[in-house]
Amino acid sequence: MDAAAPPDAPGRSDDAGDAGDAAWVQASRDALAAADAALAARFDRGEDAGRLAVERARAVDAMVAGAWRRCFPQPAGLALFAVGGYGRGELFPHSDIDLLVLSDEDPGMAAGSALSRLFALLWDCGLPVSHSVRSAAQCTEVAAEDLTVMTALLDARPIAADDVARAALARAIAPDRAWPARDFFLAKAKEQEQRHARFGDTSDNLEPNLKDGPGGLRDLQTLGWMARRAFGTHELDPLVALGHVGADEAAALERERLALARLRYGLHLVAGRGEDRLRFDHQKPLAERLGYADDARNLGVEQMMQGFYRSAAVVRRIGDRLQQRFEEHFDGAAVPEPVDERFELRRGYLAARDHGWPHGDVGEVFSLFAAWAQLGELRGLHTHTARALAEALDALSPYTAAGDAQRAAFLDLLRGPSPVRSLERMARLGVLGRWIPAFAQVSGRMQFDLFHVYTVDQHTLAVLRNLASFATGEPDERFSRTHEVWPGLRKPELLLLAGLFHDIAKGRGGDHSELGAVDARAFCEAHGLGEADTALVEWLVLRHLLMSVTAQKQDIADPAVIHRFATEVADRERLDYLYLLTCADIAGTSPKLWNAWKDRLLADLRDATRLALRRGLEHPVAAAERIAEARFAVAAMLAGEGIDAAATEVLLDRFPAASFLRARPEQVAWQARALHEATGEDPERMVVKVRLVAPGSAAMEVFVHGPDRDGLFAAIVVTLDRLGLAIQQARVLDGPGGAVFDSFQVLPGDSRADCDPQVVARKLAAVLAGPLDRVRPAQRTQPRHLRHFRIVPQVGFDTSGDGTATVLSLVSTDRPGLLADVAHVLRSEGLRVHDARIATFGARAEDVFRVTGEDKQPLGEAACARLRDALLARIDGEAQR
Repeated sequence: MDAAAPPDAPGRSDDAGDAGDAAWVQASRDALAAADAALAARFDRGEDAGRLAVERARAVDAMVAGAWRRCFPQPAGLALFAVGGYGRGELFPHSDIDLLVLSDEDPGMAAGSALSRLFALLWDCGLPVSHSVRSAAQCTEVAAEDLTVMTALLDARPIAADDVARAALARAIAPDRAWPARDFFLAKAKEQEQRHARFGDTSDNLEPNLKDGPGGLRDLQTLGWMARRAFGTHELDPLVALGHVGADEAAALERERLALARLRYGLHLVAGRGEDRLRFDHQKPLAERLGYADDARNLGVEQMMQGFYRSAAVVRRIGDRLQQRFEEHFDGAAVPEPVDERFELRRGYLAARDHGWPHGDVGEVFSLFAAWAQLGELRGLHTHTARALAEALDALSPYTAAGDAQRAAFLDLLRGPSPVRSLERMARLGVLGRWIPAFAQVSGRMQFDLFHVYTVDQHTLAVLRNLASFATGEPDERFSRTHEVWPGLRKPELLLLAGLFHDIAKGRGGDHSELGAVDARAFCEAHGLGEADTALVEWLVLRHLLMSVTAQKQDIADPAVIHRFATEVADRERLDYLYLLTCADIAGTSPKLWNAWKDRLLADLRDATRLALRRGLEHPVAAAERIAEARFAVAAMLAGEGIDAAATEVLLDRFPAASFLRARPEQVAWQARALHEATGEDPERMVVKVRLVAPGSAAMEVFVHGPDRDGLFAAIVVTLDRLGLAIQQARVLDGPGGAVFDSFQVLPGDSRADCDPQVVARKLAAVLAGPLDRVRPAQRTQPRHLRHFRIVPQVGFDTSGDGTATVLSLVSTDRPGLLADVAHVLRSEGLRVHDARIATFGARAEDVFRVTGEDKQPLGEAACARLRDALLARIDGEAQR
């Protein structure tokens, strides 16, 4: 070490001891600080982080041993061991330090006092020490009951212990006393499975855990513990000679261990504490410290994260193979069960019968996956076959260099049973990236935002899994129509290809839809697809965002919007393919992104477009015709509930014409029933109704009717926000006689949300019955993760198509309470809101409002300027909280 070890003294007197200990502590703190600074400087120069962690452990060893000698200058029948991660002889900058004091019996009062002094000294030095004091018998007893303790003791390393103590501890945890090797292996495998499940069984999330996440350092340590218990070796290298581990596998695991160690060492330095989760707070600073720089295609942080994801994938892939070999070590080689002339099963794992398989032929590999698909769910690929596949990857031809038979074999997989499972397996084992090189480029590629919570390759697989769920034909509460649409597809494999290619050009620069469409056409043509099929896949990739953008950013109740969309789609086959791809894409972007509101929005857009296509694009639906059709449908619904025709006409005359254009007939009928039930009540009283969008859904629809008042829209929005409800869409319509017909689509925004429609209706009605000028937005602290994705607010103005209102567009960082703050500003400026479209994409909010002044006229330039300043001041002010 560059720094000197801390001073040591053989003992102390009670009088001089405090001063002596204080001096020793200060010297020790200074020595460790100097050592840490030197190690950090060497880290920044690019030195091996694994080596630096070893040297830091040695520096701490000197401090711990020195403190031990101060407190136990004479033998006391005690021994000191480092256990856990510290016991492995490596310490990251802020890792915990676990110690075991081994005692033959109760240490006694004198030794107990000395131990208290020992731990106090170490804590005073700033070391995060945890400890246990046990006899050898107690070690056996506790280890036998607690797998975590057993694992920590496996890593025991003597700090101050003689040969007798070392032998006693080794004997205490011997296999015949605690955890026989096979039991230990099975328990650690189960523990790892449960740990992975806690992280969603994927390392591909936005803030992965370097240590405990799937493919992280803990997985490598688990392999080491298994090897130690089974073979008595502390490292994997000796297992190479025994044939349990390949030399290439050992080298790959060591390479990824060093890569993960460098990330973890740097993360501790950047965070200034023992942090193992790559949080947004630390990702950019860590990437900069590691030397990653932004380029024209990818941010430096995205490059760093892609490296992590790829390392984690390698660790998982090789780890699965090694665990399988350990299992065979305990249980013996399985008796083969022939599947066909090429493949067999070994204890539930699929294996190639030919030891020379796959002979560099990707067609042989596709035959393996085809057999796997026919057999259904197995335990996996046999370790020897998996290793043979890994070794052959570089020799396999990509589709551009393959023959017709091999390309036909790939298409057969897409047309055969469980095609998506086959694609998932090929992706995990590296085959898909070899067959389609562009897929390899997006493997592990993340996007530094809150919208995409998976890497591009994992998102693609999630989209394909969603498509597979549509193919089951079973109704899914998340998707109301997809199971009905799927059976009508002419060639489902074309939709799978579109899903496979829709994001394949991410990170290349340029428009990923356009670049991906070029890739998709080249792939389809190479595989011999006809022009019609090729054109469909190409178009789906090129326009895969069209339906999502139309539904979420435009008013799909506007016949002109439907006509433009239908013109772009052109035919019903494209529409159905695009509808299914859009549903799968949104739901596969983030578990939180798909909801009942978006499900209905896309279904409504599909229905309206099918109607437009059926009528013929040369005959667009006129507004008067739409109103008449909707009014007739509503009247029929009300008649079915016993409301006579005369009463129905009176009810429907109270509605603005826009209701029949903008709302579904079923919605208008529900609102009409609410008005019918309120007949005879105080006409000045607000009618407030709330219902669930669908049974079992958390999405709700809120309807408010009554006399218009200044600040009504703001009061509704603020109250819903205070109830924990996030508004997805607002429609504010003026009816005859100055009455308002306001409807809101809402979702629970957080765990505190009121989700009972009756409770929401009662609380909202109570607020609206009082003075509206007292309703103020709630004060909130900005969520941590949003601070790293701030979007510069943009406020724009335009005049509505009919010239009657101003269209206000707002783009900013989304946050809880944003809409309430905007509504409060609009109220303060004396504006009336006639419509609002709320769209959120991860951390990005894109909201559009149709507003007028108090005179119900569009805003002038001066009013727009004042509104812009007020909005920016409010949004920026709240963002700083």
